[in-house]
Amino acid sequence: MLTHTHVRPIEWGDCDPAGIVFHPRYLAYFDHCTNLLFAEAGFDLASLQERFAVVGYPVVDLRGRFLVPCRYGDEVRIETRVAEFRNTSFDVRHLLHRGEVLAVEATVTRVWAGPHPHDSQRLQGRPVPETVRMALGRSDGEGVEPRR
Repeated sequence: MLTHTHVRPIEWGDCDPAGIVFHPRYLAYFDHCTNLLFAEAGFDLASLQERFAVVGYPVVDLRGRFLVPCRYGDEVRIETRVAEFRNTSFDVRHLLHRGEVLAVEATVTRVWAGPHPHDSQRLQGRPVPETVRMALGRSDGEGVEPRR
């Protein structure tokens, strides 16, 4: 699987009054890392929208475990990969380490979404293109198998 690794410092603005990362900030980190993963695979959001006529890949579910707090000044490493593809949705797995310790793990379910053909206020899930599946799949050239 293609895995993107992103290293970043914890900044003062990421922290709550107790001096630890305010939990929604992790979600912003993970969203950024998902975009970086897609860009590394050759699908930055602007070209993805143009090439596939989609809006993007909005979040429809997320699950996380906060194991160890991170504080201002810590340097963290976030590993991001697609864990599973389904027809129109996929799970992105994020592991955030503080040093060698796993601090946060999360799985975010996203939908490959385009404009709804009959209602401009809605989105509609679309099948994830095979080229995207292959690019985000295994490093040995085999794509992630979709679940049917």
